[in-house]
Amino acid sequence: MSTPYPFTAIVGQDDLRLALLLNAVSPAVGGVLVRGEKGTAKSTAVRALSVLIPEVSVVVGCRFSCDPGAPDPACPDGPHEGGGGAARPARMVELPVGASEDRLVGALDIERALAEGVKAFEPGLLADAHRGLLYVDEVNLLHDHLVDLLLDAAAMGASYVEREGVSVRHASRFLLVGTMNPEEGELRPQLLDRFGLTVEVAASREPDLRVEVVRRRLAYDDDPAAFAARWAEEENALRARIVAARALLPEVRLGDAALRQIAATCAAFEVDGMRADIVMARTATTLAAWAGRTVVLAEDVRQAALLALPHRRRRNPFDAPGLDEEKLDDTLEEFGGGDGGDGEGDRDDSPDDEPDDDPEPDGPGDGGPPPQDGPPEAPHDSPDRPEPAEGDEAGPPPAPGGGERSAVRSAEPFRTKTLSVPGLGEGAAGRRSRARTDHGRTTGARRPRGTLTKLHLAATVHAAAPHQRARGRSGQGLVVRRDDLRQATREGREGNLVLFVVDASGSMAARRRMSAVKGAVLSLLLDAYQRRDKVGLITFRGKEATVALPPTSSVDAAAVRLETLPTGGRTPLSAGLMKAHDVLRVERMRDPSRRPLLVVVTDGRATGGPDPVALGGRAARLHAAEGTASVVVDCESGPVRLGLAAALAGDLGGTAVTLDELRAESVAGLVRDVQGAVRGAQRRVA
Repeated sequence: MSTPYPFTAIVGQDDLRLALLLNAVSPAVGGVLVRGEKGTAKSTAVRALSVLIPEVSVVVGCRFSCDPGAPDPACPDGPHEGGGGAARPARMVELPVGASEDRLVGALDIERALAEGVKAFEPGLLADAHRGLLYVDEVNLLHDHLVDLLLDAAAMGASYVEREGVSVRHASRFLLVGTMNPEEGELRPQLLDRFGLTVEVAASREPDLRVEVVRRRLAYDDDPAAFAARWAEEENALRARIVAARALLPEVRLGDAALRQIAATCAAFEVDGMRADIVMARTATTLAAWAGRTVVLAEDVRQAALLALPHRRRRNPFDAPGLDEEKLDDTLEEFGGGDGGDGEGDRDDSPDDEPDDDPEPDGPGDGGPPPQDGPPEAPHDSPDRPEPAEGDEAGPPPAPGGGERSAVRSAEPFRTKTLSVPGLGEGAAGRRSRARTDHGRTTGARRPRGTLTKLHLAATVHAAAPHQRARGRSGQGLVVRRDDLRQATREGREGNLVLFVVDASGSMAARRRMSAVKGAVLSLLLDAYQRRDKVGLITFRGKEATVALPPTSSVDAAAVRLETLPTGGRTPLSAGLMKAHDVLRVERMRDPSRRPLLVVVTDGRATGGPDPVALGGRAARLHAAEGTASVVVDCESGPVRLGLAAALAGDLGGTAVTLDELRAESVAGLVRDVQGAVRGAQRRVA
């Protein structure tokens, strides 16, 4: 086993270390989600923490790590009456992004259950992690149903596996840590709320700190054992402090004054539900125990708020994480009675009841509030900025010496109705288009390919029934063989690749029009986030098209690119469509199961070069020939309309919709008609 990097040797990242240590003291806090850019020691800190978790005593031979002092009465390996115990290090279990449901929760051998009537259960990662640490790197890339199962087990302290009436339950209590890079996509708010604490991490911009990080890392890489030995004393002291805080935790008192501050803070920041209040209470109590106190102070409540609330305030990916600390301090002062203490009967002359300026001078978790960085909020039109006259298409003046106009702000995003790709796909789980999935409604049965995972019981019985006499059946039980088993086929929803091709030419440069265009695209981006799509952004203007954002799961990154989009110049429509063709070709090779939806935002005009309109039509027909589902958002305005966007939609084999129709939510079934249009276009090409 390789020597992990010492936890106490990590430079900076005080909030990250504190959040991890609080969960090591009390896993009931609910785990921690670590958000940050790549290369910020997220994984290093988690692996280093696993060495500090105290040893556990387990029943010898139990696959579910039962405590010999209080064995689980429902343990599948039980009962454990009088079983001996043995001490071992707490495990750190890593859940890979590509793990299956059976690998996470365990697998039941349905064949043996049917043929022999026995429960043959193979434990999964949730069983391995019991009484230890479960680490999920890139948790935002994990399938949503796996995240649901994971967080349900963490909340209930148990895992349930059910297959066609055969069920197994086992204890599963663990310290849950997830790490993610927001650039690769966000977790949906319902899942964010299930993590107890969150921490935003970023690399220091201080040269001296960066030098120290590099110096320590190089020393560790040269000789891990020797480097770890130099930090052994600090590691042992920190391990002892965790044990002491665990022992002190049951004695910590959370008085009414602290509870009022917690409730008032959650109400002031308008967090949903009551989970935030409960997590804050547990975190504040653990902070007091970590500081060696038995009374919760106002400073504990403040630190708990900074760790437990930022991720619960995000309503969509365009919201910035973080808290208004001035508002937090005002709330704590208003509802704390100015004493910062624990309420009536809890104050005395003991120095432990007085807040310190630095309660943890030696602790690695002593630090300030989480960094206040993150994606900016989607801005809106400034009310004091003069508006052009109605119908004015002049827009802001061009920059000196060129045709480029500065970026304008987007209009307010709005709710759109579903745009879906026709047919039945087999892509990654999502919420947009129909697809064959592992979860969803059962639509039929087939012979299993490989290991049976979802039994279709009726089809299995139907296949086995005609052979019972030949197999010598004599009792009531059904004689089932491997060839009789049938796998259930299911239909659910998939996520798609939504590729936006946005016209940023001079014909789109009118301020009011471009603001509306950006608002429409932001609305569709928000819809893509909710439906778990990948998104990409291509813009065309001047003489060329540019991939502003390669396909990614980070819709907030697309929103940032859109907000800074300048306009002006000619309209190379064909270049935009050909660039989209190239991007989709590469994405089909990378992920052939993810079906694309092309959204072209333009007024349909094309300028530059010989016969640009015909050239754009030929480029559009390439997409139609490949069956790409498409929608053209028609941005043409004014009393005289040329209908060029509708003609482009015809060449694409898709559907055209105006900005007004999109905003009015009259796009229901827009792409429902795409299937017939695509087939018609394919017949014309053939």
